[in-house]
Amino acid sequence: MSPALRTAALMSLLVAGDAFVLAGEASAGVEVEVEASIVAASRNDTRIPGDTGTRISLVDDLSTAAAPAFRLRLGYRVHERHLISALYAPLQVTARGSVSGNVEFMGATYPARTPLLAIYRFNSYRLTYRYSIVWQDGLDVAVGFTAKIRDAETSLYGVEARRKTNIGFVPLLNAHVAWRPGQGAFGVVLDVDALAAPQGRAADVLLAGTWSFREDLELRAGYRTVEGGADNDEVYSFAWLHYGTIGLKMSL
Repeated sequence: MSPALRTAALMSLLVAGDAFVLAGEASAGVEVEVEASIVAASRNDTRIPGDTGTRISLVDDLSTAAAPAFRLRLGYRVHERHLISALYAPLQVTARGSVSGNVEFMGATYPARTPLLAIYRFNSYRLTYRYSIVWQDGLDVAVGFTAKIRDAETSLYGVEARRKTNIGFVPLLNAHVAWRPGQGAFGVVLDVDALAAPQGRAADVLLAGTWSFREDLELRAGYRTVEGGADNDEVYSFAWLHYGTIGLKMSL
């Protein structure tokens, strides 16, 4: 392509981009979602290293207490059907107790029947784009994808202290269904981020009832489940978490 054609193509893209932004300004809007939860675990198994450590359950071998959690999501909607959002979802749970046998964890030996404290942290940062394939009569059906950064830690404290951290990128598929029958005040919402691969899997699913008590304010209450993990030479870790949630969505 000649320099003149390259310049013309670049100018066309810039003009088209400006036109899209300007055209979207009238129908664009900011969305803010906050969510508070109580989290309980039905599974939280770990073995570090993945092939030679001792498998220990923070739920069955130790006692995991329910923990508070929160989430914050900021979204920007353009032309009603396009939504880009960023999510911050920190999580930390602790487990205490002792086990009947020795535990090998990250090269350290924890003797049987000695007090143990385990900390499981899994902070999630996500950027999501989704497109509403149905947007009419109180029904929104959307699909998209999520880029997730996980900031994970599993620590074990007793006669020894060891801490395993991991930061990594996880691509996910996203789906969203929201329905307000007759465009009334009450409805239901389903949100899904999930993907499975040979090296591991991740799923985050919310099912909640909604109450739009104002045009720009929506109250939510429901159940969220998060499940997933990885199995490799470095780490074996799988967790299944259950959230009782209440949240508020604001459209600005």
